[in-house]
Amino acid sequence: MSQQSYLIDTNILIGLEDYRWVEAAYARFYNLAAAHKIDIYVHEVAREDIARDKNGERRQISLSKIAKYRVLKKRRGLTTEELDATFGPLKKPNDVVDATLLYALESGAVDFLVTQDKGLHERAQKRSADLARRVLFVGDAAELLIQTYEPKAVPIRHVAEVEAHEINHRDRFFDSLRDGYPEFDTWWREKCVKQHRSCWVVYDNGNLAGLIVRKNEAADDTDAITSAQKILKVCTFKVAPESRGVKLGELLLKQVLWYAQTNGYDLAYLTTYDDQASLMGLLEYYGFKNAGTNSNGEFIYERLFSSRALVRIEGVPAFDLARENYPRFLLRDDTRGFGIPIKEGYHDTLYPDLWNPRQPDLFAGASRAEVPTRPGNTIRKVYLCRAQSKLGPPGSLLFFYKGASKEPPSQAITVLGILESVTLARSTKELMQLTGGRSVYSEEQLDGWRATRERPVKVINYLLVAYIDPPISLSELESMGVVSGHPQQSIYELQHNLLIGLVARSNLVFAV
Repeated sequence: MSQQSYLIDTNILIGLEDYRWVEAAYARFYNLAAAHKIDIYVHEVAREDIARDKNGERRQISLSKIAKYRVLKKRRGLTTEELDATFGPLKKPNDVVDATLLYALESGAVDFLVTQDKGLHERAQKRSADLARRVLFVGDAAELLIQTYEPKAVPIRHVAEVEAHEINHRDRFFDSLRDGYPEFDTWWREKCVKQHRSCWVVYDNGNLAGLIVRKNEAADDTDAITSAQKILKVCTFKVAPESRGVKLGELLLKQVLWYAQTNGYDLAYLTTYDDQASLMGLLEYYGFKNAGTNSNGEFIYERLFSSRALVRIEGVPAFDLARENYPRFLLRDDTRGFGIPIKEGYHDTLYPDLWNPRQPDLFAGASRAEVPTRPGNTIRKVYLCRAQSKLGPPGSLLFFYKGASKEPPSQAITVLGILESVTLARSTKELMQLTGGRSVYSEEQLDGWRATRERPVKVINYLLVAYIDPPISLSELESMGVVSGHPQQSIYELQHNLLIGLVARSNLVFAV
């Protein structure tokens, strides 16, 4: 398998080379890249970026650091007008730099672009979803290197619910909170411990890796800007620096979104500082809006919830409407649905929440979290197959059927998803690029697909909407008319009346 290559934005270069403490995620990315002989490039336009620094001494030092990296040169004859037409309006010199980096990425000169610039992520998303998946925050780039080259032997633990007094607040996990908030210990004792606030925690190898502290609020006692009755405040949303990335953050956010939807909240909100670009990008992807700024200079991000059926909005694609109102989705007369058979091994990897072996787990009791899990435990997922069947447009419904299995459930539909996109990978390199932003596959697993132009691999990107509880058994599927005779072995389209029946049987907590 050919090695991955990464282009780093100026903000990553400065984060690695500036005369200050190097953040854990930056150091981890750099060390992993070096250990696995991964090419890291700096684009020649970074010199133009740095040249605008008004501090002359710092400017010269930063320019000298570029020599440590391989320099990627700009395509000859590439004009600002061409970049503007491809990547949108370029109003400032920095916009031209951003578009040039995206051009290099899209042209295939590198596999991934690493940047903490939220605007650059948004510009890539506007260009295409496939391009956006190759633009990574530094924490996610490190996670991708670990997943590809250093598969974890010990799984990340599932989200567990605890009260604040159960958590060791002297853990080094809290050091950065104390640095930014000197009154942290007092706040933790008086507001969290004494009030027995509920928390969600994630432990990795026995160490606290992620935390959410939550609080119930009402319309007459809240800092939320949007008027609502039942309000969920996320007081603290933190991922350990060495674990920082969208995967763990998305795992925690999934807990917030599912909890708020299931328990009938009208609004959820939290605050962020302007340097938390990856968190803001994650929140905005799932429909949170920047509603204003509080007295501490923090952005207030809010999202409304409802149990009513979604209504189509003119000009807004069905998938985007589902993403911004997750976990709700559109179900109309023209909505298409598909059954997707999945083998037990892939099912366990993609849906670790459902992994429930009859034999006790080796790691049970190793941490406060009750259920062991694996790195696939997020919302955005990717499924690989070689099925010849074509899928419908983004926003189509996907029902995953777990085939005959050693562990229960066996021969049952267990999962409902929303289709985002389908792409064909015609080489291992393309497969790596297309799965990179949300991969749960190691280098060996990707290489094992032997993707070629003659035998491409279908890359299905989708959102996990719900686990169907209880699963829809084979006998029930037969009685519904979904299965007739032997269960289908490849992707198949569902007639609309069957689609309606499966959605009704999914026991969702919202109307469709």
